[in-house]
Amino acid sequence: MGTIEHRLEHDVLNVVSLRGSMGVRDLAVLLGVSEQTVRRVVRPMVARGQVAKVHGAVVATQRPGEQPFLARMNVARQAKVAIAAEVARLVADGDSVVLDTGSTTGYIAQALRQHRELTVVTNSAFIATSLATIPGNRVYVAGTELRSHDGASFDRRAFEVVQSMRVRWAVLSASAVDPGRGFMVHDRAEAEMSAAMAAIADTRIMAVDRSKWGRSALVAVDGIRTGDIVVSDGPPAADYSSLLEGLQLVDASPGVIERAVYAQPTEQAGLGRSVGSGEEDHW
Repeated sequence: MGTIEHRLEHDVLNVVSLRGSMGVRDLAVLLGVSEQTVRRVVRPMVARGQVAKVHGAVVATQRPGEQPFLARMNVARQAKVAIAAEVARLVADGDSVVLDTGSTTGYIAQALRQHRELTVVTNSAFIATSLATIPGNRVYVAGTELRSHDGASFDRRAFEVVQSMRVRWAVLSASAVDPGRGFMVHDRAEAEMSAAMAAIADTRIMAVDRSKWGRSALVAVDGIRTGDIVVSDGPPAADYSSLLEGLQLVDASPGVIERAVYAQPTEQAGLGRSVGSGEEDHW
């Protein structure tokens, strides 16, 4: 078996074990290959009993108990795949990136598997294992004790590892976006980890699907600065203009052919610049 086929088998098993089942088409989109390639890779896996194939879907034969993280991975899946693709476009081969443990970030980690020579820092076991097997990557796992419901670490060692690093990108997520309080999460430890990750990065990318806009959670996330990037599957309502002032909003709406990047400066000039429009777009 070739290296590519072996890596694809690993990816299929990883994704299907995490979610329980996934359609062939969705697997093809997530892994960046054709549906025919997915079927070819899955066929010997079925013969070995690693997975099963039922009505156009690949199903795990052995699966851990259902957890909140797994459930979140199946919410707004199409939006998260689109967001992940846009974030992956911003990150170049050879970049350094720190990633949090959100479900959207899990999709982003899968999209980043197409990159090479990345330096990755994360407190998520799922993200670490997703990217550690790519040739040339260096992956640093922050922490020693993993939470049971999402496989992430928030112990003292996790913070020490993160704070000792310096990266180009911090990829963060949020459980809610309140127009007055900003990006929010449900857990104080998660907010503190997001702030620690934000502090070590040159630029921060906040990845949130549009279902998060208009919600509120327990703790606000600090560390987002002027010039940082928000990637979402559609622009929010006008009452978010103050929150987004000075940030760049990338519209990752599924089905949009030409992705628009909107600056949110103090003045309204410069809105609507599109990626790939002939201007220099260096991130």
